[in-house]
Amino acid sequence: MIRHFARFACIDWSGAQGPWQRGIAVATCEAGDTAPTLVAAPGRLWSRQAVLDWLLRQAEADADLLIGIDFSPALPFDPVEGYLPGVADVPRDAKGLWRAVDDACIADPYLAATSFVHRPDVARLFRVGATTGDGFAHPPDRNGRLRVAERHPGCGRPSSCFNLVGASQVGLSSLTGMRVLHRLGGCIPVWPFDAVPAEGPLIVEVYTSIAAIAAGRPRGAAKMRSVEALDRALAGPMIGSAPSGGHGPIDDHRSDALLTAAWLRRVAECATLWSPTLLTSTLAETEGWTFGLS
Repeated sequence: MIRHFARFACIDWSGAQGPWQRGIAVATCEAGDTAPTLVAAPGRLWSRQAVLDWLLRQAEADADLLIGIDFSPALPFDPVEGYLPGVADVPRDAKGLWRAVDDACIADPYLAATSFVHRPDVARLFRVGATTGDGFAHPPDRNGRLRVAERHPGCGRPSSCFNLVGASQVGLSSLTGMRVLHRLGGCIPVWPFDAVPAEGPLIVEVYTSIAAIAAGRPRGAAKMRSVEALDRALAGPMIGSAPSGGHGPIDDHRSDALLTAAWLRRVAECATLWSPTLLTSTLAETEGWTFGLS
């Protein structure tokens, strides 16, 4: 049975250093076709802790809310070598990985994850700065290990969580996001690691480029940096949303969050997206899945 949600949200995430992250944006929309809106940050900008606090409030309110998070909730998992080849005592399921990352970074302020990637036994698996560890490349993923979902044709050209270099790097976003998922303490289920609950909020992983391409944005030019471009995408047949309003420039973090919240509203009742062909019970415990990939 497909769950019907009353509200939808997207969190565009950031693993950047410091107490406040310009790259974080939170948007919500109601069922129907009303325009998505931004959730105001409690301070000048969002922090990762502020997003965690917002999520905890949704859990406390038992909000009828489907929440898309734009980070990988787990690392690639090898049935023999696990998440971190050559590293001892690493848990073999995603929730254990979240705990291990949070424990390793307990002294890092602002829910950062630098302590984890700089552990000598772990650092060899990452590309950090000018250093590429001897365990970074691994057949068939010469540019860093990828999850099964990240190899899906619908993902385009994803970056490995083990690559911490360049504008497209997603590793620190994912690791900091794992700290947040652990600190939720299970009060919000995370699909597919958890079953879809009959009521209350639910978290799924999203990839904002999937939403943008579905809305008609060209591959390689999915980012929208004007309200006019965002409103054209919202008005398209795949999204069918009222315009966001306003005009002029908008940063791509806010436009990604707004469009993806509206896209999630349109596809949330698509049965095939809740039963992807490649999603096995093992992946549902270890790597998870990107919602929107059938």
